[in-house]
Parts: sequence; structure tokens; C-alpha cells
Amino acid sequence: MNRVVITGMGAISPIGCELESVFESLKNGVCGIGKITRFDPSDTKISVAAEVKDFKPEDHGIARGDARRMDLFTQYAMAAAIQAVADSGIEGKVDPERLGVYVGSGIGGISTILTECDKLFKRGPSRISPLFVPMMISNIAAGNIAIRFGCKGPSLPVVTACATSTNTIGEAYRAIHHGYADAIIAGGSEASINALAVGGFANCKALTESDDPDAASLPFDKRRGGFVMGEGAGIVVLEEYEHALQRGAHIYAELAGYGNTCDAFHITAPASDGEGGARAIRMAYEEMNCTEGTLYINAHGTGTHLNDSIETMAIKKALGEERARGALISSTKSMTGHMLGAAGAIECIACALSLSRGVIFPTIHLQEPDPECDLNYVPNEALEVQADAALSVSLGFGGHNAVIALRRCV
Repeated sequence: MNRVVITGMGAISPIGCELESVFESLKNGVCGIGKITRFDPSDTKISVAAEVKDFKPEDHGIARGDARRMDLFTQYAMAAAIQAVADSGIEGKVDPERLGVYVGSGIGGISTILTECDKLFKRGPSRISPLFVPMMISNIAAGNIAIRFGCKGPSLPVVTACATSTNTIGEAYRAIHHGYADAIIAGGSEASINALAVGGFANCKALTESDDPDAASLPFDKRRGGFVMGEGAGIVVLEEYEHALQRGAHIYAELAGYGNTCDAFHITAPASDGEGGARAIRMAYEEMNCTEGTLYINAHGTGTHLNDSIETMAIKKALGEERARGALISSTKSMTGHMLGAAGAIECIACALSLSRGVIFPTIHLQEPDPECDLNYVPNEALEVQADAALSVSLGFGGHNAVIALRRCV
């Protein structure tokens, strides 16, 4: 079996639109949440979101003509992919038929759907754009990235709601691990801060109704009342270890384990016993085979009551009480909000940065710990600690559980 490493990373997020700014924001506990500006939210009870700020596609290597043919989620994905490929230095150094793209989206081109529905209702079906379908479909970010970089190897967009990009990275890991590719551009993207998506999530009681950006995304805090909608993209370049060594690539971390399970319980709620999440954590952790040293866990940590308490239970079930209590755990969603299909990829990037730079990122705004959430969630301040391994946990609507395990490369 092949070893798999991360050699490039790119990010478009509410806390920065390139890797270094994201790292500094995570380290310094910068909150990317603010008042909604994308639409007038006055008809809803929701007033805050974690929006990407000042994004211009032409500033990220995307020509204006190309951007007009892309939904915003594809623009984000492409911009992050351009960063990751440049960071890796892999372009032109791998057989195109051995280079893949595994990039997904939980929702896809919902902004394009809104625009074209408005045309339909006001002007009739003849006015719908011929680009409607190829801008809206959730696989199109992967398709555009493959075209841009000539990736003719395996391609697998994934849709598993909030677990989407942890699944894309995990499945890409398996493809390289088993020899089907030498490198894969993997991750996820989301751009759903609009009236339709926010209204839908609000009406199923998933979003916080707090109007204070500093008291909205509150993972593991007993004041928590729902998640904050975020957006953006995270992309990593995964590469076979020997291939990376031969070309002298910089290695951030080794991807060494993957768990993928389903609760088969409820369309939105996690199973109350946490067993599905625990199995996914256990699978990734045991495959990584790194039971000694400091463990960092980037928790799903959405700030909903059920998720945070059940995820705590799942971590204990998976690792055992002693290992769970010794782990350093944080939810970076306290800073980024919940980036939905992009969340897992951004959190994988956070894990790789943590391992490569010796920093444990905090859970900000954690002021009133919930007794049901009684592990070490690294409240409010980053720690200068060198972890040896990391787990990134993602749990999605439909009962999807995905976990990836990373190991420090020395």
C-alpha cells in the first residue's frame, strides 16, 4: 500500500483568502462572523453569517469571462485549487492520467438556481440561461478544475452534506493508497448564503438566532443555540509519498487513516448513542496506528445542542476515556462558521497546519462550558504545542460520518 501526503493547500474562507492569512486568523482566534450583507435578512430571525470578504475572481487567477460562466461555489473552488496546485508545485510533474480531482459540494449552485428561477417566474422559460445546468450541478467545480489542470485520472465529486469534503479527501486518500492515482486535487466548496438556503436552515431550527457575531457560533458552550452559516472552499493536493519525495515537494503532513459510516437513523439528527460517529473515529484512528504522543482533534463542533454533546460521547466511545481526556480538541467553526460542504476541507487544512507548525488552534467564545461537553476544547487561546497526530471529524445531514487521520511527518 502507498503512503499518502499533503503537498499543497489552498483556502477561500471567512477568515482569509490565502493560506497564510487563514493560519494567522486561526492562531489568533479571529472571528469571521458578521452581519449578513448578501441579502436583506429582515424577514427572517437570522442576522449573522460567516461570509467570504472582498472576493474577486480575477485576483485569484480566474479570467472574468470564465467567472461569468461559474456559480460562486465554483469560483471559490477554482481559486482554492489554483492556490493549492501552485503551493504543491505539481503542475507538469505528474502523468495527467495519474492526476485526479475529488472536489464536492453539499449544495452546489444554489445562487444560480435562484437567479434562473427569478427569470422563469418573471419572463418565462425561454429566458433561462443555456448555462443554467452546467453552472448549477454540484459536480461542475470538479469538472472545471480538471479542465484547468488537465486532470485525466480518477474524478469523484461527493455529496454528503456537511461531511462532503472529508469524504472527498478520504476517498482520494484511498485511491492513491491503493495505487489508482499518483496525485489528487481534493476538497470542497460552498456558497449558500442567500435567502433560500438561510430560510431553509432557519426553518428547520438549525441556525442560531443570535444577532451578536461574538455570541453566535458557540461550540461546546452551554449557551449554544445553532450553527452559523459559512461559505468558501478548501482544497488540498494529496500525493503518493515516494512521488513527492522524488520531486522534492514540501510535505505538510501524512494522511494515514479514514473512517466512513452512516447512522441510518434520521435525516437531520445524529443518533443519540453516537455510535456511528464513534465507529468512523475509531476506524480512522486505528488505521493511522499512532496511539502515543499528543493528539489534536478538529471536532465537527457546530454549536448545535445535539451535535456537540453527542460528538463528545462519540470521541470517548472511540478512543476510550483516558485517550479522549488527554486529547486537545477544538472547533474552528467558532471562527469560520459552518462552511457546509467545504467545512471538512478547511478543517483538514487546519489539522495539517497544526501538525506542521506546532500550534493547536482554539475554540473561541467558549465561556460557559456545558457539563455534557467535558473534554479539553482549548478555550479561547491557541496553544504552542507540537501534536503528533490529528483527527478531523465531520458529521452530515442524512447520518453521514466521515473522519480523516493525519500524522506529522518528521
